[in-house]
Amino acid sequence: MMQREIRVIAGPCAAESEEQVLRTAHQLMDIGITVFRAGVWKPRTKPGCFEGCGEKSLPWLQKVKEMGMSVAVEVATAEHVRLALQYGIDTMWLGARTTADPFAVQHIADALASVTDKSSVTVLVKNPVNPDVELWIGAVQRIKGAGIGNVIAVHRGFSSYINTQYRNQPMWQVPMEFCRRMADVPMYCDPSHLSGRSEMVAEVAQQALDLGFDGLMIESHCSPQQALSDARQQLTPDELRKVLSTLVVKDNTNVTGLEMLRNEIDALDEELLNVIARRMQICREIGQYKKEHNISIFQSNRYAEILRRLTESGQERGIAAECTQSVVEAIHKESVRQQMGN
Repeated sequence: MMQREIRVIAGPCAAESEEQVLRTAHQLMDIGITVFRAGVWKPRTKPGCFEGCGEKSLPWLQKVKEMGMSVAVEVATAEHVRLALQYGIDTMWLGARTTADPFAVQHIADALASVTDKSSVTVLVKNPVNPDVELWIGAVQRIKGAGIGNVIAVHRGFSSYINTQYRNQPMWQVPMEFCRRMADVPMYCDPSHLSGRSEMVAEVAQQALDLGFDGLMIESHCSPQQALSDARQQLTPDELRKVLSTLVVKDNTNVTGLEMLRNEIDALDEELLNVIARRMQICREIGQYKKEHNISIFQSNRYAEILRRLTESGQERGIAAECTQSVVEAIHKESVRQQMGN
């Protein structure tokens, strides 16, 4: 049961048809959602994928506004901003790819600068695809520089070549660092894009709330199995209702600087374990290769070189040699065990 109210933005990955938009909006409104999100222009990784219905879907969102909901769409160009404003869209978000491009962000900021009543517009800025807190902060500063006061940061995770349980790596320390440096900017989490799987949304959302996030942006579709994009990560409105009913939102009124730092430490510890797990996976592959090619498991010269190199690198970072050596020795011991298949 929620202990304090948080803001939840929900809606389908994409506006696919008027019927789908209105049906989903009505169901979400019935469970108390007041801000409806839907992609109109969809930047896709590869050509040939569903890229949204474009301008023709904006009148559908106008009908959602007439129901009494606020509406949010993704914008990636100044023309998108112009059209969104023309159709009365009051909330826009910048996707991860857009945030990573300062030129694109500035074009959007310039378009927003022409808005007469800037208090009527809310802009959400998702983290860039790579874990670059400076780039993220810079994007927010550009939007604020256009005179937009209602700016919200959204953590949706970071792209990685490493295959883990997440679609995008959480790397919680990055949004925590953002919050510490941009304390006046609310931080939301997008557990749908972060997890990539509907069954993980509740777990990721709870992690975000435990870290003091201010809100959630969750994908919800009336018929996820028929969705034209990101079907795997979308919840039905009823599933979303059940997820929200299980979340525990802690009181943040007495959060101290020390607790914020401890939260960041916890996030770093999780990331450290993810890196070690990936290393052990590679060690198992190395062990298989050595077995197939009759190569001995322990390579003393290589181990000595690794220990020397990492000890020196640690000292350059202010870490005592004894600390680095003990960590490397522990990891090496486990690596040997993994290679031996024990």
